[in-house]
Amino acid sequence: MANFGNELRQQRNGQGVQLEDISAATRITVRHLRALEDEAFDELPGGVFNKGIVRSYARFLHLDEHATVSAFMDACRRSGVRSHEEQEWSEFAENVSNQRGKRRNSNLWKWAGVVLMFVVLAALASGLWWWIGHYKIVAR
Repeated sequence: MANFGNELRQQRNGQGVQLEDISAATRITVRHLRALEDEAFDELPGGVFNKGIVRSYARFLHLDEHATVSAFMDACRRSGVRSHEEQEWSEFAENVSNQRGKRRNSNLWKWAGVVLMFVVLAALASGLWWWIGHYKIVAR
C-alpha cells in the first residue's frame, strides 16, 4: 500500500461502505476511522489499540488483516509517529509471555517429579508391607 489511508478509503468506497457502517459494527469511533484514512496517526489512541483498530477495519472490509497491519506499521514508520514505541512494547509483551510459558512448564515438571516420587514411595511401601505380611504367613 503506497498511501495507506488513501488505499483504505478506496477499498471502503469500492465496496460502498460508509465510515458509520464500520463504526456501528466495530464500535470504533468515526473520528478514529477518519484519522486512520487521513493518516493522522497522532489522533489515534496509541499503542496496541491502533493495531486493533486497523485489524477490525480490515476484517470488516474482508481485507488481509496481517498485510493491512503491516502496511499500517510501515506508514507509521514513514510518518515517525509511535512506531518505535509500539514495536518495543510488542517485543516486551512477547518476551514476558515467553518467560511465563517457560516458568509454567518448569513448575509443571517440578510438580510431576514430586508426584512421581510419591507414587514410587507408595509402591515401595506397599510392596514391603505385602512382603512382610507374606513372610509372616509362610514362617508360621
